[in-house]
Amino acid sequence: MFLGHFAVALGAKQVAPAISLGMLFLACQLADLIWPLLVLGGIEHVAIDPGNTAFTPLAFISYPYSHSFTALAGWGLIAAFAYSLYRRDRGSAVTIVLVVLSHWLLDVVSHRPDVPITIGGATRLGFGLWNSVLGTVVVEATMFAAGIWIYLRATIARDRTGTVAFWALVGTLVAINIANIFSPPPPSAEAVAIAAEAMWLFVLWAFWIDRHRTLKNAIEAERAWTNPR
Repeated sequence: MFLGHFAVALGAKQVAPAISLGMLFLACQLADLIWPLLVLGGIEHVAIDPGNTAFTPLAFISYPYSHSFTALAGWGLIAAFAYSLYRRDRGSAVTIVLVVLSHWLLDVVSHRPDVPITIGGATRLGFGLWNSVLGTVVVEATMFAAGIWIYLRATIARDRTGTVAFWALVGTLVAINIANIFSPPPPSAEAVAIAAEAMWLFVLWAFWIDRHRTLKNAIEAERAWTNPR
């Protein structure tokens, strides 16, 4: 799943408004930010296998250190601890862990049975949403639209950049998702891993957006203070 992960991050802004959208993007995609490094290092393995599922030609052979539930629980706790050093907010720390773990849940929904539960165990889960291109598109589009709606209910642009940068990010993510559907299979697993490193750009982009948007409640409170009845 691609857009679905970002949908969770956008929606989480309503639940934990103190957390930057950039941090939420990092949390929702932490598994996919770690995974390319492990693939390039030969620790985890993916193969190009057209027809593996209808939606993607990627066959995820082994990725327990980045995508198992156990590993993601650990990565989530590390991310939450690092965040707590910056801001002591237990509620936000819990949200970060849950957003990190949401990646595993959404992967279980979309993948064939290749998603590990533990690092060393043999059990793999996957409900196979990717076996249907139409089903995947409908589910992800619905989730992404809902995430955008929730995020826009929670925040408002401080300036033009806050509006343009946000919608440019939305358009870019949608365009990439469409390209993933219609593009030919990638030339190699290494090429996939290198391209996946671009995910960091979306994290930085989201941090930038957050600097140009603010919470609607904060604006309403400011207006009430400056314009008392």
